Amino acid sequence: MSNQNFNDLLWFLAVARERSFTKAAAKIGIAQSTLSHTIKRLEAEMGIRLLTRTTRNVALTDAGERLRQSLAPRIDEIEAEIADLMALRDKPSGSIRITLSDHALASVVWPKLRPVLKDYPDVKVEFSLDSGFRNIVEDGFDAGIRLGESVERDMIAVRIGPDWRLVAVASPAYLEQHHKPKHPKDLVRHNCINMRQARAGGMYAWEFAKGGEDLRVRVDGQLTFNNSYAMIDAALNGYGIAYVPDDIVADHIKTGDLIVVLDDWSPFFDGYFIYYPSKRQNAPAFKVIVDALRHRERR
Repeated sequence: MSNQNFNDLLWFLAVARERSFTKAAAKIGIAQSTLSHTIKRLEAEMGIRLLTRTTRNVALTDAGERLRQSLAPRIDEIEAEIADLMALRDKPSGSIRITLSDHALASVVWPKLRPVLKDYPDVKVEFSLDSGFRNIVEDGFDAGIRLGESVERDMIAVRIGPDWRLVAVASPAYLEQHHKPKHPKDLVRHNCINMRQARAGGMYAWEFAKGGEDLRVRVDGQLTFNNSYAMIDAALNGYGIAYVPDDIVADHIKTGDLIVVLDDWSPFFDGYFIYYPSKRQNAPAFKVIVDALRHRERR
C-alpha cells in the first residue's frame, strides 16, 4: 500500500473517532475540504461507503465501523511502540489525551499539573472535558479520570484525589420563598437545577444516603446544564437548588451566599482516579503525568 493510501486510512480513523470532519481536520492540521476529498477518494478506491454525512454530524456505516475496529488497535500499537522508542531520549516527550470532567480538572488535575508541566516542555497534554463516560480505547484517549466507583475493572487505576461529596445548595432568597426540604423526596416539589450526563444523554439522578437508606431522586426544574460551575451561578441567582461538589461551593457557603440543605443526606464518594490500559504505563511522558497526579495523604 502506498504512503498516500496509508495516510488516507489514518485520516479516516481521525474522522471516525471525532465524528466530525471539522474537528478531525483541525486535529490533523489540514483543510476540511482536503480531508473530505481524501475520504471520498478512499471510498471510491475501496468501492464501499464508509461514512454517512449529514449537515450536523458524521456517522459510520457498518463497513466503516468494521474498518475502524480493525485499524484502531493496530494504530494504537504502533503509537505505543513509538512512545517506547522515544523513552530512549533524555527527556520525556509526546502527546497525552485525557478525558475528564470540569470539576476533576479544576479541583485536582490542573492544580497538580500546572507546576510540573513547565519542567517538561516536550510533553503535550490534551484535556477533553466530558461529564459522561468514554471508552478511552475506542475513542483514542490515553487515560480517563473518573470517580473510583466508575473506573472500568480491566484498567490500571491510580488514586489522584481524596474522597468528596455532593451537597444540595440554594440561595437565601430562594429558600425564603420555598419551604426548606427536610427529606430528599421533598425535592420533587422544588425547582432544581439539573445536570445532563453528556454521553448517556439522560439527567443525573441525585444520590442520597442516610442510616443505611440509599435514595436516587430524579428532580425537575427550569434549568439544565452539563457544567457544575454554571449550576452554581444559577443557584446563586435564585433559580433553585443545585447538587454540586462541596469543595467548589465552600466559599459561597462560608459567606452565606449559598445555604446547604439535606446536609446529613449527602454521602461521600470515592475520589478521582486516573485509569488507563497497561500498555501506556511505561511511556516516560505518561509516567510524568501519573506521578504528578498521584494522591498522597497529608500528615
